[in-house]
Parts: sequence; structure tokens; C-alpha cells
Amino acid sequence: MASILDSVDQRTQLVGENRLELLMFRLGSRQLFAINVFKVREVVKLPHLNKMPGSHHNISGVANIRGVSIPVIDLRSAIGMRGQAQEGEANLIITEYNRTIQGFLVGQVANIANMTWKDILPPPRSAGRANYLTAITRLREGDSEQIVEIIDVEKVLAEIITYDIRISEAVLDRELLPQMQGRKVLIVDDSSTARNLIRDTLAQLGLDVIECQDGLQALHLLKSWCDAGKRVTDEILLMITDAEMPEMDGYRLTHEVRNDPRMQDLFITLNTSLSGNFNEAMVKKVGCDRFISKFQPDLLVGVAQERLRQLLG
Repeated sequence: MASILDSVDQRTQLVGENRLELLMFRLGSRQLFAINVFKVREVVKLPHLNKMPGSHHNISGVANIRGVSIPVIDLRSAIGMRGQAQEGEANLIITEYNRTIQGFLVGQVANIANMTWKDILPPPRSAGRANYLTAITRLREGDSEQIVEIIDVEKVLAEIITYDIRISEAVLDRELLPQMQGRKVLIVDDSSTARNLIRDTLAQLGLDVIECQDGLQALHLLKSWCDAGKRVTDEILLMITDAEMPEMDGYRLTHEVRNDPRMQDLFITLNTSLSGNFNEAMVKKVGCDRFISKFQPDLLVGVAQERLRQLLG
């Protein structure tokens, strides 16, 4: 099964071209689910699991993968699927999110599909706020078409791991706080969990936030300000954008902003759970000002304070 990801390093060229690849899998049913290949380290057959007394009810145990202990999350249970999983193939998708490594227990792993972000759509509003999806897409197989549900892994993890949004006293510049009051920050992220954590962190500085769920929505907002004769740097202190989003990713959003003379001086921070080394290279390529990995409140606050110091001269 690991061979399905042998060429994953070569796929990094897709990012920045508004393309992605999805690893498709099932959870004991016919429904297809997916996560971005860039979050996946490998796929293995489910090994023996050691139980963890007192652990979260969605953690099935710990797997020993080449000497490394990895917590295993039952993804079917974590997203609230009812009933018992069908017996059959069981696999472990080992992922890296937000500087942590975890495995997701799934059923059959189907294939990898090459997509464009324009093919990735927000979940229908009828899905409600409690759903565990960041997006959906459609996969054609011959004459048939199947809906693929893309899992909001950050929401799954946030319900197991408690993220601390407290700001270290050593990082907080209290002399800047009066100047922060009422300023706005644009947050662009398809995960409601991520947006909430960023909003609650920045609220401690007195910053207000404007939220967009994808890059295209954010670009339309920025251009509407420009078309109305407004300077985007007067409207917002900075923009904090995720990398992976439906319809337009954060790299393409940054590229579009940098190529519009009306807003090319907007301060842009890439805030993502993808690999740090890879994103540092992408930041330079597309022209972001900073890269920080989720969820690190001190780094987030540090970037906001840095930007305000620049404006105050």
C-alpha cells in the first residue's frame, strides 16, 4: 500500500498551480472520503494496536511504526458515522498535521485523484455547522459520478487535542495594544475550527476579524474594496490565509494579490498545517511576507505586532 505514495515528492509541483491530489478511502461504506496527499506520510495495513487506558474515546490505541509510537484515531467514529463498520480491509493513513504525527484508521484505500481547486466545492449549507467536511468534489468513473467528501481533519483533531490560545507574556507587546484596538485582520480558511482559533487568539489583542472561507471569496472582497476606491491596507492590517482551500488555494490568492498594483503591498501571512520546509520555499515563490504553521498563538501574535510596527514606523 505504501507504493501508492512513492512519487508524492514529485507532486509538490502541483501546489501553487491551483492543483491538488486527494487520497480517496472508505470508512466501511460505499461513500468515498478524501484528504490531501500532502498531509499523508504513508499508508500501511493496520498493525497491532496497544490500548491506551484513559485516552479519548476516538483513539483506538497506539501503533508502533518503525520504532515510533503513533496514536491511531478511528476516523469513522470521530466524524460521527452511525452503526458498526463493515468487516473487511483496514488500513492506517499516517499523517502530519500542525507538527504532530497521527494515524487514521480507515477501511479500503481506493486511489489518488488529481484535481484542481476549482473542482473543490464548499459543503452544502444543508450539511449544517456540525459536519466534519471542509469541502466536497465529484469524481467521474465511466458514465457514473460519485460525491467525494473531504474531511476537516483540523476539526477532528481539535476535538481530541486541546489547543491553548493563551499568549506568552514574553511575546505580548503591551505598548502596542492601544494601537491594535479596532484594527481588522482578514482570515481566509476553509476550516471553521481554524478560523475560530485564529479569531479567538487575535481578539486578545483587540483586533477584529473578517472571515472568508476560500481564496476566491477573499479575492473578490479585496477587489471590491479596490473598485470602490479604497486602499486594502486601510481596510485591514494584514491577511492570514490557509494554503489549501476550495476554488482557489492560498498560493494562487497571494499570486493574484501581488499581481494587482492596487493591493500588491498587502501584508500576507501563510498559516497552514502543511510541511514547514516546503512552505518556506513556496512563500518565496509566490511572495508571501511570512509563513507560520498552525496552531501557534505566539507566532500569530508576533506577526500581527511586527506588521503594526512596520506601519507605525
